[in-house]
Amino acid sequence: MSDPTFSVSSTSDYYSPVEVYVAQPQKPRYWLHLLLFAVTIFTTLVVGARMEYNFQHNLPALYLTDGGELSIFPVRWALSHLALGIPFSFTVILILLAHEMGHYLYCRYYRVQATLPFFIPFPTLFGTMGAVIRIRAPIRSRTALFDIGIAGPIAGFLVAVPVLLLALPHARLGIGAPFVLSNIQLQYPLIFRLAWKLAAPAGLRPFALSLISLPPTAIAAWVGMFATALNLLPGGQLDGGHIVFALAPRWHRPVSRVVILALIPMAIKFWSGWLIWAVLLRLSGMRHPMVADRPGIEGVRLWLAAFALLMLVLTFTPAPIAQGSLWQVGRELFGH
Repeated sequence: MSDPTFSVSSTSDYYSPVEVYVAQPQKPRYWLHLLLFAVTIFTTLVVGARMEYNFQHNLPALYLTDGGELSIFPVRWALSHLALGIPFSFTVILILLAHEMGHYLYCRYYRVQATLPFFIPFPTLFGTMGAVIRIRAPIRSRTALFDIGIAGPIAGFLVAVPVLLLALPHARLGIGAPFVLSNIQLQYPLIFRLAWKLAAPAGLRPFALSLISLPPTAIAAWVGMFATALNLLPGGQLDGGHIVFALAPRWHRPVSRVVILALIPMAIKFWSGWLIWAVLLRLSGMRHPMVADRPGIEGVRLWLAAFALLMLVLTFTPAPIAQGSLWQVGRELFGH
């Protein structure tokens, strides 16, 4: 809710209020939240069913058959197999919900008007593009901005880590030609490699993760880690951008520019999706809403900022999907 605006007139000895304007909060659209949530459940059940089917048949989670029976979004096939998708759907929604509720609850704590999470269904590899909340009122201090910005990544990360550690013991060694012919291969961040050393099944630790068939819940953890890394990019109005602005407002714009410039060569060499993020940051992220300059960030929040940097290092991977750089895509398109 915005602060009331007072207009005052004076006499010789006193001030008296003349008009008062109160900004009314927008009415929550609960039906839209529920509709998007329900559709996201369905889309993640469909892709989760495909993942579980592949896992049970010793195929990579994202393996897509040439005949199209298990296509990128096999809705007709999945209608009779939806129960298979429950582990992935429940896990990925839990991680995304934890992230957004971290933001939302701190908005409530600081009395900043914000919506409930909007889930984004997307009928493709993972069934969703995440979730967002909308903040509809100014954030009054750098400490509030910092706490609201960092709460989401920490909450999502703290859910995704135990999910990953519980899922990895169920991994299997990929065997046979179908594994080799997988047409979509994930690349794994540092947190996966560390967790593999701790939680890999007996006898499988010497094998690289690229040779392992992961259960759908581990893929859900991968989605959660990827979302954490994207949100922690230190630029624009991403969570990482909020953290940078809260720490040092004058550094926000130059840091955002550096991030944008770094994403372009990364798109060429590693993953074409970075180009999309560079464009989005350039279009919407160079400016940041102003907040009161004082009080600044100090004490335990500086340690939390260091933890945010550690989370970014653990969850970030330059090429989240193999063979997906602009260079490789261009060579395939032009036959070189």
